[in-house]
Amino acid sequence: MTTVTGDCALDDQAATAALARRLAVVLRPGDVVALTGPLGAGKTTFARFLIQALGVAEEVPSPTFNLVLDYDTAQGEVRHFDLFRLADADEAWELGIEDAFAEAIVLIEWPERIAGLLPGERLDLTLTPGADETARRAAWCGYGARGERLAAALAGP
Repeated sequence: MTTVTGDCALDDQAATAALARRLAVVLRPGDVVALTGPLGAGKTTFARFLIQALGVAEEVPSPTFNLVLDYDTAQGEVRHFDLFRLADADEAWELGIEDAFAEAIVLIEWPERIAGLLPGERLDLTLTPGADETARRAAWCGYGARGERLAAALAGP
C-alpha cells in the first residue's frame, strides 16, 4: 500500500484553520481522517475548523458525550466520532461506523481505540502541542489512493 507523509508547524489557530481548509476542499464521502494526539492537542479544534470549512455555519461542539455527531454539507454527510469513552472497539459498530465508512466523510478522534477496524485507505493526522498555547505541530500519513490524495492536499500546492 502506498503512503504519503508530511508535517508542518501551526503557529496559531489561524494556521490550524488554514490547514483544515486545504483538506476540506478535497474531502468526499468515503474519506476517513483519523485524528490522534494527546488530550488538549487540538483534535476537536481541527475537526471544528474542518467542518466549518465544509460550510456548516452552526456551532460544532465536541462529540465527547454523544460519541458521534452528523453534519450535512455540500460535499456530503460528515460523521464526527470521538471514541475516547469507548470501552471496547466493537462498540463502534453500534455507533454505525461501518455505514459511515461507506457513505460519509468520517472524522475520528481517538482512532487508536478501534485500530483494527480502521479502513486501510485513510489519512492519519497527528496533532501535538507547540511552543505556546495555540501553537501545534501537525504530522500526517496518507494510506492508499484516498489517503495519498488527502495528504497531498495538506502538503499544499
